[in-house]
Amino acid sequence: MKFDDVILGRRSIRGYKPDPVPRELIAEIIALAMRAPSSMNTQPWNFYVITGEPLDRIRAGNTERMVAGIPQSREFRTGQGFAGPHRDRQVGVAKQLFSAMGIARDDKEGRQDWVLRGFRQFDAPVCVIVTYDRVLDGSDDTPFDCGAVATALVNAAWSRGLGAVINSQGIMQSPVVREHAGIADDQVIMKSIALGWPDESFPANAVVSERKSVEEATVFVGFEN
Repeated sequence: MKFDDVILGRRSIRGYKPDPVPRELIAEIIALAMRAPSSMNTQPWNFYVITGEPLDRIRAGNTERMVAGIPQSREFRTGQGFAGPHRDRQVGVAKQLFSAMGIARDDKEGRQDWVLRGFRQFDAPVCVIVTYDRVLDGSDDTPFDCGAVATALVNAAWSRGLGAVINSQGIMQSPVVREHAGIADDQVIMKSIALGWPDESFPANAVVSERKSVEEATVFVGFEN
């Protein structure tokens, strides 16, 4: 694929085929992703790639704890709830997804099932946990760099025919993830990425989230009109 085709064509995939993803292909994608820039070349990121039974145990543990009402324990700051235009965009994409899936506003069971899909990593055959070195905790550059490598990873995956979605639900119960993924104590869990072959028959996979215009997002300074 050409670069523009990858960027413009990529979308978040929330429904996957059960087919396994070769380890060699994942390693190739990670190698490409790690060409992402980082602050002063610190390269703070590490990856735990999980599949099979360990991933099933994480899915089950996440779901059981969330259904039981155990408070989430993500290891990064989430800040206050969204408001204003940020909340509007959050609600907007939710409406797009619920519409595609045929989930009505008053369908509590359907909405709950959709939420639990996130805790199950959208039933993808592979989960990539992005972590960073704990000695860098407290630096705003570090999560910024992890965002860069995560973006590069999902784009590299798309260029190889794979789908992905960056999410937080899969790591909301960090003790579960740490236990079954064997994450080292010197690592902080940053994000999770569901990865696999897209199921083109899954309605939500057709959703393309809206984007702000260049005019809305950009201030040009020093240019002639």
